[in-house]
Amino acid sequence: MERAAKNSAALVLMVATAILAATATAATVREFTDDEKALFVQLHNDARAEVATMPAVSWDETLAANAIEQASLCQKEEQIPAAGDYGENLWWGRSYAADWTGSPYDPMNQWLGEKGNYDHDSNSCVGGVCKHYTQVVWSRTTQIGCGRVSCNQGDLGMVIVCSYYPSGNIEGESPY
Repeated sequence: MERAAKNSAALVLMVATAILAATATAATVREFTDDEKALFVQLHNDARAEVATMPAVSWDETLAANAIEQASLCQKEEQIPAAGDYGENLWWGRSYAADWTGSPYDPMNQWLGEKGNYDHDSNSCVGGVCKHYTQVVWSRTTQIGCGRVSCNQGDLGMVIVCSYYPSGNIEGESPY
């Protein structure tokens, strides 16, 4: 009886491993072109210029590599690194067009759309999420890097992450 239980447990483990291997996330990095990188920088700087005079952000390849690493997790939520050196915004979407990869406009429109939820007087989100927006306009952030990964998992299609240095959204501090 004990041997049958062990064999049964081993069989269950082998089947679970096979199922996990068959359904593992397939993540494919979709590099941004130089024009797309420049567009991310421009969209960030335009949003920042709308609310305050602050330094422009520039593109950083180390941050882009970090963003690709985070996007490769194929998650729907930000995965802030333990060290907390970088801020992070995450966007995900799906299209059934075979050649769709998502553009910088996709996440930026969503993140900048949170502007109406941010109340500068109280330095808080009112009526919805605003932390992606406040990271975009965080005045001390000077560098960004973004990554794009195609994820074949559930309702995830494309995951775009932008990493920020220095990070924003520091508790008790205003973004600008």
